[in-house]
Amino acid sequence: MTLTFRALMGACAVSAFAAAASAQTTITVATVNNGDMIRMQGLMDDFYAKHPDIKVEWVTLEENVLRQNITNDIATGGGQYDVMTIGTYEVPIWGKQGWLVSLNDLPADYDMDDLLPPIRAGLSVDGNLLAAPFYGESSFVNYRKDLAEKAGVTIPDAPTWEDIKAAAAAMHDPDNGVFGICLRGKAGWGENMAFLTTMANSYGGRWFDENWKPQFDSPEWKAVLTDYVEMLTKYGPPGASGNGYNENLTLSLQGKCAMRMDATVSAGALTDPKQSEFADKVGFALAPDAGKGKRANWLWAWSLAIPSSSDAPEAAKTFINWATNKDYLALVASKEGWANVPPGTRTSLYENPEYASLPFAKLTIDSINAANPNEPSALPVPYVGVQFVAIPEFAGIATSVGEIFSAALAGQKSVDDALAEAQALATDEMTSAGYIK
Repeated sequence: MTLTFRALMGACAVSAFAAAASAQTTITVATVNNGDMIRMQGLMDDFYAKHPDIKVEWVTLEENVLRQNITNDIATGGGQYDVMTIGTYEVPIWGKQGWLVSLNDLPADYDMDDLLPPIRAGLSVDGNLLAAPFYGESSFVNYRKDLAEKAGVTIPDAPTWEDIKAAAAAMHDPDNGVFGICLRGKAGWGENMAFLTTMANSYGGRWFDENWKPQFDSPEWKAVLTDYVEMLTKYGPPGASGNGYNENLTLSLQGKCAMRMDATVSAGALTDPKQSEFADKVGFALAPDAGKGKRANWLWAWSLAIPSSSDAPEAAKTFINWATNKDYLALVASKEGWANVPPGTRTSLYENPEYASLPFAKLTIDSINAANPNEPSALPVPYVGVQFVAIPEFAGIATSVGEIFSAALAGQKSVDDALAEAQALATDEMTSAGYIK
């Protein structure tokens, strides 16, 4: 009897465990291999302590690969992912297709009204928040103050492109492993073309005129690509055509970039002694201008969204709430310090005295607020978007153009040939898509 009773009790315990295990919901999260997302994966103990009924599986990919992967999945209704890391470009396009789940029913303590207005607006369609921002960013210049001083140059808080070119030339010291400037050269609509598009905005250029005619044959784009290729050829690191966000950040953390223009989100890493060998020597400045009334600052948010094909939307919402709320910011601050908190998403963060005192906080929020997706260039445009054009065709066209411009940077074709090729390709694609009549 005793043995039988114990056996029955054991069987019940096993059954109960099996039931609990089967009740656990598994969600798959696709994300980009940027530092903030990698850090999040290291903090999952906090999530599991609060939500033991949810298991998270990660798919972490390089930026260009992530975009291709999730775009294919959502367009085909593949259902491979429950949470996707997407950007400001995808949200309005995918939202209009009905591909994303509304997040308007996140808990009240999520405090949606605390989201920065430009970021929230870029992630909403018809009043529905369709992606929750993990971090928001604009662009800025970071530089080594010690090298600027040694070279006898001053980088103004609001520099021009002429200031940047002069400083790059003065600080370039390849014999000692230091390069005057690091800029994105890796092909991709969100890599080199994000940078070059904002550079073009500041030069008075634009992607399309009011009739959707591509503008790569304009004098503005000729000046942009000429200066870009010249700067990186003369003062950039070897293999610049293969360097994107992560590669240039690594070089900067190693002190090998005397100057770099890129995403404001990297400021935390640059000023963190655990990550940067020159944390106490980094200076910051606004993205440059060319006297046309626009700076080369972009507006972007890496955000978490739920595809309509997910079979676990509620568990996905629970995860998104954890990863993007105010408590998560406090968690990162307690573990890694305020400098490493995901920036650019919440008003309350910039009202926090500890965060506001950081050397890059005001510059970041000012840059985000200065970007105007409706008027990215001094010239009128028919599109919305600062470092991208918010039409479905843009990703494909800009990826191809990015490959052409990366080849020009690598010395495989001339600036003139690259611009002519880009103009022809973009014109063909926009004509085929019906934009050009």
